[in-house]
Amino acid sequence: MAELNPLQELQASQGARFIDMEERSIAAAFGSSQEAIASAKTGVALHDRSHWGRIEVSDGDRLRFLHNQSTNDFLTLQPGQGCETVFVTSTARTLDLVTAYIQPDSVLLLTHPSCRNSLIKWMDRFIFFADKVKLTNRTDETAMFGLIGPESLALLNRLGLDIHVDSPHHHQTVTIDGSEVLVAVGSGLAIPGYTLITSASQAAAVWQRLSESGAVPLGEDAWEQLRIQQGRPIPGAELTEEYNPLEAGLWQAVSFEKGCYIGQETIARLDTYNGVKQQLWGIQLPAAVDPGTPLIMDEKKVGTLTSIVEQDQGVIGLAYVRTKAGGEGLTVQVGEVSGTVVQVPFLTRSRQDKVDES
Repeated sequence: MAELNPLQELQASQGARFIDMEERSIAAAFGSSQEAIASAKTGVALHDRSHWGRIEVSDGDRLRFLHNQSTNDFLTLQPGQGCETVFVTSTARTLDLVTAYIQPDSVLLLTHPSCRNSLIKWMDRFIFFADKVKLTNRTDETAMFGLIGPESLALLNRLGLDIHVDSPHHHQTVTIDGSEVLVAVGSGLAIPGYTLITSASQAAAVWQRLSESGAVPLGEDAWEQLRIQQGRPIPGAELTEEYNPLEAGLWQAVSFEKGCYIGQETIARLDTYNGVKQQLWGIQLPAAVDPGTPLIMDEKKVGTLTSIVEQDQGVIGLAYVRTKAGGEGLTVQVGEVSGTVVQVPFLTRSRQDKVDES
């Protein structure tokens, strides 16, 4: 176990149990995960996401570069706005779902922990001599927290903050007890909330202020339960080179009006010809089954289980299901047990879903 920093020492005093993930120690749990999950659903929970990547893209061609390298439209965005976007291969296979915050002189990208180094290397391959693009890894010098739950705004208001952004991924900079904090709309899940980014040196002070104001600390175990319940796909499980963004239910992160970008031709064909052959769904199970287990119906494979978590209410997982086999309500055999396909709120399945969520 790595030596704890001041933020982690504070978390340890709050009962945190730590695990190692992506070469870092992170808080796995603070006492009861179910209490934290309940707070995220009905009140407000506080999740340390500092192990997620934060990549700064700067210089004059930054917006054009990101516009050409990922699925969403960056050229229409202004400082203070943001979006979700997907980095894909030339054949539109997924690398990572990224959140982007547009700032006056740069763009800050939030990446999954496993992609914070690999995505910089990926982007660097496409920066040519004449391109005015600079990539800087800001992960170690910053900290990131998620406020999750319907009472998140009320908590920020109790701190005396005037939060005037309300559109997804829009953001503003505020001061909490002398610490400068970027506050962005969105918890990273399909639950109301905010993402907060501050300097690593101020992280402990900001965390303490938020927890003293009523946010219940939530560890990685509880976040994993929530992300599977919600249906957020992650690299290495649902986001791999076997699947594209439309199959992964990430229509909200794809612009169908913008011009050419890496993987655009494949995604355009899938949309134009209704070519999405499999889709990501939730699945309820009576007992745990190993990820990678096939989904069987009428003695034929119709999908694959990608993630699973046991919880007090039973077992829930995520799985890709063949479009022709069906969707919500479908019954399939998964190993030795029978599972039921269910809808999960994070995912979108069409352009209409994208419009409805905007």
